[in-house]
Amino acid sequence: MNQSVQEIEKSTVSKTMFRILPFILILYIIAYLDRVNLGYAALEMNADLALSAEAFGLLSGIFFIGYFFFEVPSNMVMHKLGARIWIARIMISWGIVVILTGFVQSETHLYILRFLLGVAEAGFFPGIILYLTYWFRARERGRATAALLLALPIGGLIGAPLSTWIIDNVSWFDMAGWRWMFILEGIPAILLGVMVVFYLTNKPSDAKWLSKQEIDWLEKELMAERLYSSKINKVSKLDMLKDLKIWKLSLLYFAGYTAVYGLSFWMPTIIKSLSASGTSNLEVGWLAMIPSLIGIPAIIFVGWNSDRTNAHKTHLIYCFIIAAIGFIGCGFSESVFMMVLMLTITSVGLYGFIGCFFAYMTFFFTESTAPVGIALVNSFAALGGFVGPMILGIVAFTTGMFILSGLLVIGMITLMTLKLTNNKDKHVIKEVQPKVSQL
Repeated sequence: MNQSVQEIEKSTVSKTMFRILPFILILYIIAYLDRVNLGYAALEMNADLALSAEAFGLLSGIFFIGYFFFEVPSNMVMHKLGARIWIARIMISWGIVVILTGFVQSETHLYILRFLLGVAEAGFFPGIILYLTYWFRARERGRATAALLLALPIGGLIGAPLSTWIIDNVSWFDMAGWRWMFILEGIPAILLGVMVVFYLTNKPSDAKWLSKQEIDWLEKELMAERLYSSKINKVSKLDMLKDLKIWKLSLLYFAGYTAVYGLSFWMPTIIKSLSASGTSNLEVGWLAMIPSLIGIPAIIFVGWNSDRTNAHKTHLIYCFIIAAIGFIGCGFSESVFMMVLMLTITSVGLYGFIGCFFAYMTFFFTESTAPVGIALVNSFAALGGFVGPMILGIVAFTTGMFILSGLLVIGMITLMTLKLTNNKDKHVIKEVQPKVSQL
């Protein structure tokens, strides 16, 4: 590689990361906050609407049922229409649903709106993951997805004190604080949805902020990777559906997803149940920030180091082990201090996992199968978002923690059996590598 090409590579990667990653990070922070703020509303809402633990578990999870049914078609539409229009549509529609949640009067209203929120938001996250494959090579994708998934701990970091502060301090027009929490936290999604139309660029050839040389270099690099991927992965959608690797990816992500969202929705309630009787909602929010705070360096390190070493699978295995140990510790915790400590250890594993998994997952798809494949894996895993909160709503917290730990062990075993290539692919790889280098 001569010096001029090296300079083009450096400037292109730098520009795309600076232009795309901070903005989509902000979008996903809002998405995550609007998805899990029900957990903070529960501190007051459950009593106001007479919701049982079982009902709240179902309300937390029903979002993911709507999400499951509409993710694949949503990603297919985005691939045809482009991210700019479709992501804007998703954000504006989910912002409206979140605002309406502030006006519910019954358990039934909540069921309807939580389901509609899943329908409205379906396709956002797999759409963004697909969008990253339009702009970043495999060697940058771990860092890119890790930057995106910083939204989860940052969302927790912002959402915990913000949501509980609104609940405790905002009661305008004699409306309860938890209602204002939904209204105020739904507005940014609509505003940012409008911004998406003017800011996002669908593909490199449309990028006015890249030079002609940079566009040509980036498209050549991405095309080379697509050619390579088409030789070792299924090209047709039907063949992809018959490929056991796709279902293994779905199972291991289901395990991680179940654990992440079981914890996300119930963490405030778990912490409050072990706290002194006079503990305020805001104090619970501060304690809930700690696992999220530690999760930030976990995502960054695992995403960066898995890219550097090209050992994504090994990193994922270690993350599963750490998270499973943390959940077992949660099951034995009987004080706020020990629970928060164990939740923090759990978060290191879970956040590290999500910071690496999505880069690893994209290695298994070609350009033609990626829109459906990514959405398919995410859709089946999203059922874990229904199962996780339900587990902790139906059984005792201690038992629930052990169940989630067991699921992670199943995910880890599944991961250990997953291989990107097999023996019959090796001659194909040798055949295609010279062609890739010539592009």
